[in-house]
Amino acid sequence: MEYNFTSIEKDWQKTWETAEVFTSKVKEDMEKFYVLEMFPYPSGKLHMGHVRNYSIGDVTARCKRRMGKNVLYPMGWDAFGLPAENAAMKANVHPANWTYSNIDQMRQQLKALGYSYDWNREIATCHPDYFKWEQRIFQQMLDKKLVYRKSSYVNWCNDCATVLANEQVENGQCWRCGSEVEQKELIQWFFRITDYASELLRDLDKLKDGWPEKVLTMQKNWIGESHGAMVTFRLEESCNNTDSIDVFTTRADTLFGVTFMSIAAEHPLALELAKGTSAENEVCDFVLKVRNEDKIKRTSEDYEKEGIFTGKYAINPLTGDRIPVYVANFVLMDYGTGAVMAVPAHDQRDFDFARKYKIPLKIVIRDQNTPEHPEMMTEAFVEDGIMCNSQEFDGTPNREGIGAVVNRLSNEGLGKMTVNYRLRDWGISRQRYWGTPIPMIHCDKCGLVKVPDNELPVTLPDDINWQDHKSGSPLAAHPTWKHVKCPECGSDALRDCDTMDTFVESSWYFLRYTSPRFDHAPFQKNEANYWMGVDQYIGGVEHAVMHLLYARFFTKVLRDLGYVDIDEPFKRLLTQGMVTMVTSKCENHDWLLPSEVENGKCIHCGNDVVSGRVEKMSKSKKNVVDPLQYIEKYGADTVRFFMLSDSPPERDLEWSDNAVEGSHKFIQKVWKLFVKAHSRGYFDLDCTPSPVSVLKTAHKALKKVTSDMDRFHFNTVIAEIRVLFNEISAMEPETDGEKAAYASALITGIHMLNPFAPHMTEELWKIAGNSSMLVNTPWPQWDEELIKENTFLLIVQVNGKLRDRIEVGVNSSKEEIESVIRESPKIQEFLSAGPLKKFIYVPGRLVNLVI
Repeated sequence: MEYNFTSIEKDWQKTWETAEVFTSKVKEDMEKFYVLEMFPYPSGKLHMGHVRNYSIGDVTARCKRRMGKNVLYPMGWDAFGLPAENAAMKANVHPANWTYSNIDQMRQQLKALGYSYDWNREIATCHPDYFKWEQRIFQQMLDKKLVYRKSSYVNWCNDCATVLANEQVENGQCWRCGSEVEQKELIQWFFRITDYASELLRDLDKLKDGWPEKVLTMQKNWIGESHGAMVTFRLEESCNNTDSIDVFTTRADTLFGVTFMSIAAEHPLALELAKGTSAENEVCDFVLKVRNEDKIKRTSEDYEKEGIFTGKYAINPLTGDRIPVYVANFVLMDYGTGAVMAVPAHDQRDFDFARKYKIPLKIVIRDQNTPEHPEMMTEAFVEDGIMCNSQEFDGTPNREGIGAVVNRLSNEGLGKMTVNYRLRDWGISRQRYWGTPIPMIHCDKCGLVKVPDNELPVTLPDDINWQDHKSGSPLAAHPTWKHVKCPECGSDALRDCDTMDTFVESSWYFLRYTSPRFDHAPFQKNEANYWMGVDQYIGGVEHAVMHLLYARFFTKVLRDLGYVDIDEPFKRLLTQGMVTMVTSKCENHDWLLPSEVENGKCIHCGNDVVSGRVEKMSKSKKNVVDPLQYIEKYGADTVRFFMLSDSPPERDLEWSDNAVEGSHKFIQKVWKLFVKAHSRGYFDLDCTPSPVSVLKTAHKALKKVTSDMDRFHFNTVIAEIRVLFNEISAMEPETDGEKAAYASALITGIHMLNPFAPHMTEELWKIAGNSSMLVNTPWPQWDEELIKENTFLLIVQVNGKLRDRIEVGVNSSKEEIESVIRESPKIQEFLSAGPLKKFIYVPGRLVNLVI
């Protein structure tokens, strides 16, 4: 009986679909388990990174089902976004046609891999039935003052022609296309995520047992809580109807040492302060230059610190001193107020800046080694010490002085204790077409007006002019779509022409899965309360800040809007590693894929391969491996099995054609062993299996596999399965009891192999004479008595040093063990050298003889 994986896999996929074995329903009497991978963008083709991610999820879902859990395992599509729009422009097709065509293609690829998704719950975020509710949520957030609109400097990508959130700028470049990002002033919509900063930070404690420590740390750092004081510095001359500048500081104890102020180039007063002064043009040039510099580089220690005097002064609230106001390249609007009180005697960055621009220093904290005069300082004094030159606080330890100074500020109305966050409100406006339209109308008479409920969803026009995509928003360039009547006064009005950041769609899709066809609300509350939170979430660590933080924020907002009763969306998180490959190079060709190298030579020209490197498998590098090619050659079970066999899921997996071939040989080996046993009638024997070694190996493996599956140690699970089948293949049973044991070990083996290779194991289960499907069969239990060890390996030490290992019975008494040890030739030579002073026995582990 040949292993025809093509027909076997297609037959079982059709059988599972017909029987609806993966359909999920609320069952209050069952413990639920919601497993979910971060849903994909429908680019048109799966790559091996997808396959690894989804194989992890599918193995988990299949295992939990068989362990008696009511499993929800859905799939959908993060379908809005730039790639569809850009592809549509290049191919002159509508983004919807491109997107839905890709969805159809990728759905078939996923089905070909045998993943156990509940396809009845499939969603696409570009469908009006989905984004209708997103628009409703937007309006409800607006009612709760969690949405607002303001002019601000934003990160602008010229190539993508859109705004980027801070989290979408990586090393000064667009996270999507890699082009340089510049600053541009636009009126934008914002979500007030900062209202939830404290809770987002505090609730990370709830995730300590289920999330990787590195992800928790990344979120904590991004939220960036700082306790300090908000201090008001009065301007010597009012500017643009502003009389003062607020500064956040964690070091109120140094306030008496402030000798200048630095503000960010993006600060609203950066240009205003210099207006009408001789420095106006220079300040303007400097500000515009700094605004387009990379923000990360601006704050790095090795980046040259630059600034320019605005010509204006502020007043120190406690000393009354005039302090010059500079625009400095190292100050960002992303932290505090975008203004920093500079204390050069006690901050190294300020020290360097002050020396460069000849600004005086003032010592206000000292110890016994501090110079008498600031001019004698060669570096800033940044240690703790005693306050000086600080009025009534002289002689106070500086850490004690922080609270005392803040109290004075508060009493005099000059400042107050506060908490500051690095986190900034989420700018969601995007000047693109393929996204969720913002459901607002601009009326000259009524101002901003919500689109009425009965007119939601606001859909996108089909007849878009792609030639206008660089002129700002394509929607704004549309001749008719934006023109509407005001719902309140009936006057001519304009639609808002921005669309939402696509991270909005992915911030609540996991809730929509719980009732994807519900048409009275974003989702049905009782269904969401049953299924949520997600018991196991799986995705890349690259989403540790953006997606995961936004999803946590949205869940809390939806809770406060009364939609759901949970605080956190994801109980456990697994961040899987990347799929990598070793590429090679010859004299005539650039980097070669493994399939282009045979016996160390390039298959194109025959030259020797001269070098190689490991790199991430990605479409941009054009080094992806098509999963369908390998499914056609080896079968889906082989591909799934390999993807989880060579390394733990959280680590990178190196792609290897040879290793895939090895996985296929193992799958074939299992098939042949099973078919041989079936042909010899081993599964038909009506007798008790003999307690032979292979049966014990099978049950020991089952116990370890069951434990390791829950910890995602899939590579060790597969190692245990390999060991079992190797022992089975080496066995030649003779008696009926041994044959029954052989058959029992095979059955146990395919139980364990089933989540990894579900098609083949279903077929073998059927061959063994079972009428039910393996997918519906409970996970087996190991026999504890069978695997119990009768002996153990005793470590024998002499004077603390290892001298022998002896196998002894687990129930042996201390006296019996001593007798066995004395008979050991290795130990007798030590006993003959001197008297035994002490016999120390640690039961079940070791003996130490003191001689």
